Amino acid sequence: MKKLIIFVSFFVIASSCQKLEDLNENTKDPELVSGESLFTGAQKNIVDQMVSTNVNNNVFRLFAQQWTETTYIDESIYDLVKRSVPDNHWDVIYRDVLKDLKSSAELINKTSYPTDASPLIKTNKLAIVEIMSVYSWGVLVETFGNVPYTQALDASVQLPKYDDGLTIYKDLIVRLNAAITKLNLGVGSFEAADNMYYGDTEKWFKFANSLKLRMAMLLADVDPSLSKATAESASLNLISSNADNASMVYLNASPNTNPLYSDLIASGRHDFVPANTFVDVMNGLNDPRLALYFTQIDTSSVEGVEKLAYVGGVYGAKNSYSKYSHFTERILDPTFEGTILDYSEVEFLLAEAVERGYAVGGTAESHYNNAITASIEYWGGTSADATAYLATTAVNYSTATGDYKEKIGMQKWIALYNRGFEAWTDWRRFDYPALVAPEDALSGIPVRYTFPIAEQTLNGANYGAASSAIHGDRVETKLFWDLY
Repeated sequence: MKKLIIFVSFFVIASSCQKLEDLNENTKDPELVSGESLFTGAQKNIVDQMVSTNVNNNVFRLFAQQWTETTYIDESIYDLVKRSVPDNHWDVIYRDVLKDLKSSAELINKTSYPTDASPLIKTNKLAIVEIMSVYSWGVLVETFGNVPYTQALDASVQLPKYDDGLTIYKDLIVRLNAAITKLNLGVGSFEAADNMYYGDTEKWFKFANSLKLRMAMLLADVDPSLSKATAESASLNLISSNADNASMVYLNASPNTNPLYSDLIASGRHDFVPANTFVDVMNGLNDPRLALYFTQIDTSSVEGVEKLAYVGGVYGAKNSYSKYSHFTERILDPTFEGTILDYSEVEFLLAEAVERGYAVGGTAESHYNNAITASIEYWGGTSADATAYLATTAVNYSTATGDYKEKIGMQKWIALYNRGFEAWTDWRRFDYPALVAPEDALSGIPVRYTFPIAEQTLNGANYGAASSAIHGDRVETKLFWDLY
């Protein structure tokens, strides 16, 4: 039954059961589309954007040096201009996500629902739209820094001003708190129009608080008191197992497959292999996730002798696809879920919070252990695998190298495999692992996207002010939260 509901939700407008038969129609006209269907589309668009590995849209796995390229290496050496990567990321989130979420809320507000539909359901829908909006705005700020915010979705403002990134982020936390308080647990919401939690408000409540914890920890170095208060207020209602992960379900048929399937299989291309920077670290730790993440290749040069090993392509260089490990079948499946926040990440956040002296319960070691175990089990390993791994000197929290930032940073980087944006963001926060730009790189490893070229051309005055405010529109300009 759940599979049937998931299938229907992609192809049927949730509120009216009207089929989207003509893709050439203006489906955003309020006379033709419901607020619920706009929510469905926006939800899919933001997850697609975060999951994709199409180099026109998402190069974060490359920035995190988890993957590298084979033939075309522009993005691995940090050329973001050739394919207008920042412009595309910006456009998708503003045009296809935030604008539609705004319209969704407006339409839901205006809609008269049947008398037997509880007003609480409408309130829940609006709260969930707001939660997804906060998440999406957060991605923009974490990518660019200062962005248009207060004037961005105002149709009467053609050239919106840029707002201060830290000010936006603090406002987003206020908005998220307000949305959380409006959720009515035990009462439904979007049901089949929600392809992450199927309208389960209790899971949305956990996701919202987990997002709040993530945002709190991002501010830990720039506003410790706000970070502490926000983290502590979120800590009792978090994602507590892999069953709570914020993951969107994909289908077997295009255009509703996981974007990775389109990028890696349906395209017929072999543009990516695991990076040696990532595989070598896992090999050194004898990480049980190696077999869950990658395939082995035969490294023997002796005829008739087979010597299997995990080998990553040289990061930032051209690599022969056939000579290196590949990705396992799991992420190549068209129905593989797209995840934007999970239990393992939450436990790592709690471990960090404890180390910073926040009253979130537990010990740093217990949360660290839970995080690694959750990651191993999610990918198909066992609790015994996790126990053995955690007992090794290089992984055990009491004996692993470095301070808590290095211990957590290294293991979180491994656990955030295939979640490039989050892996890149945490590398910027922790400065671990100690990644190095490739020899032919056009810059140091980017710590932000530059503003879109279109903004420089069409919104020049506001672009110039924003560039000055952050001390230069460069990929190496650190953002407000990336102080150390």
